[in-house]
Amino acid sequence: MVLGKVKSFIVSYDCFNDSNVPVFSSGDCVSGRVIIEVTGEIRVKSLKIHAKGFAKVRWTESRNAGSNTAYTQNYTEEVEYLNHKDILIGHERDDDNSEEGLTTIHAGRHEYAFSLELPQTPLATSFEGKHGSVRYWVKAELHRPWLLPMKTKKEFTVFEHIDINTPLLLSPQAGTADKTLCCWFCTSGPISLSAKIERKGYTPGESIQIFAEIENCSSRMVVPKAAIYQTQTFYAKGKIKEVKQLVANLRGESLSSGKTETWNGKMLKIPPVSPSILDCSIIRVEYSLMVYVDIPGAINLSLNLPLVIGTIPLHPFGSRTSSVSSQCSVTWLTLGLPERPEAPPSYAEIVTEEQRQGRLDAPAAGEELGGPLLAYIHEFRFHPPPLYSEIDPNPDHSRCAVERRLDTCPSR
Repeated sequence: MVLGKVKSFIVSYDCFNDSNVPVFSSGDCVSGRVIIEVTGEIRVKSLKIHAKGFAKVRWTESRNAGSNTAYTQNYTEEVEYLNHKDILIGHERDDDNSEEGLTTIHAGRHEYAFSLELPQTPLATSFEGKHGSVRYWVKAELHRPWLLPMKTKKEFTVFEHIDINTPLLLSPQAGTADKTLCCWFCTSGPISLSAKIERKGYTPGESIQIFAEIENCSSRMVVPKAAIYQTQTFYAKGKIKEVKQLVANLRGESLSSGKTETWNGKMLKIPPVSPSILDCSIIRVEYSLMVYVDIPGAINLSLNLPLVIGTIPLHPFGSRTSSVSSQCSVTWLTLGLPERPEAPPSYAEIVTEEQRQGRLDAPAAGEELGGPLLAYIHEFRFHPPPLYSEIDPNPDHSRCAVERRLDTCPSR
């Protein structure tokens, strides 16, 4: 008998979203199938799956130990989030090549279902960085007698959801800064910058509305700019490695001496980027909006406003807050106390004399509907209210007398 050959051996996931991409979160059930297609009959000892998820950090640094001696220091760290094993065919022991306990797979296509539940504890979002990554995958191993195991692996994506509809992420972010330029013994006027964005949390594809005011009282030509940066921070063996990358930027108009520029909601779109990673102990992914003034021949004047890139977008009920805040300019920096409340309108502005007389001259409707009580209501319905005053014209004298007595020490 000629044994058949394995034509294909793959792992496939059951996708329940519209994009047909395997994306899961903590607590979700990951299900799928191991698909085996063979050209003829084969004997199998076991078919196993191993699901694993981990964050891993790795980088190297060169060290000098002397004038002619150098060595390389490796920094590695790993955090495990998922480790699940299961047997779809056969048994645990597959180190022997006996014919006992073998499973026959006939020619054709065969599917073997599997499922596992992700941990309920927070997981790190899938990520690929310069010095580390967060990966999740399912590996299948097909063991046959007298042959090396066949292996196949397929990754899946995990999103640890960040809902931007929280008070912390919906709160505005703002700041101010100024800088005075000096050239030898001459001092020019200051350059001032104030900026605000309507909230801290955004999702990829949204545009950030930037409200800013830039005043150039120096003698140089300056350029206002804005940029979104991603900062990747890796931790291993007590050391830290940072990588900062530009995500998106924009440029304003050049400002000559004595000029001012105002941004009333200048738009900066967030491209498709990885969500923020804030709960992993060895990898952090953070974002910030830098609004700055590019000053030739000097250090830039800048403001850093923190951002959180989430996965759950702004709910419809938050749109009104956003639209209102987008109409505000940087005058929020000079907000004062609320004005004194106005007095209510006078009685004559609401009820005319004809309406009052017409109501008072009405026939005995009160007697027909409800007797004297309803007539009393009709009679006084359009009587003017008492005059408006912030001072109580009829204070409660009895209460004041009691308070005075309580404030007076009793005689002994």
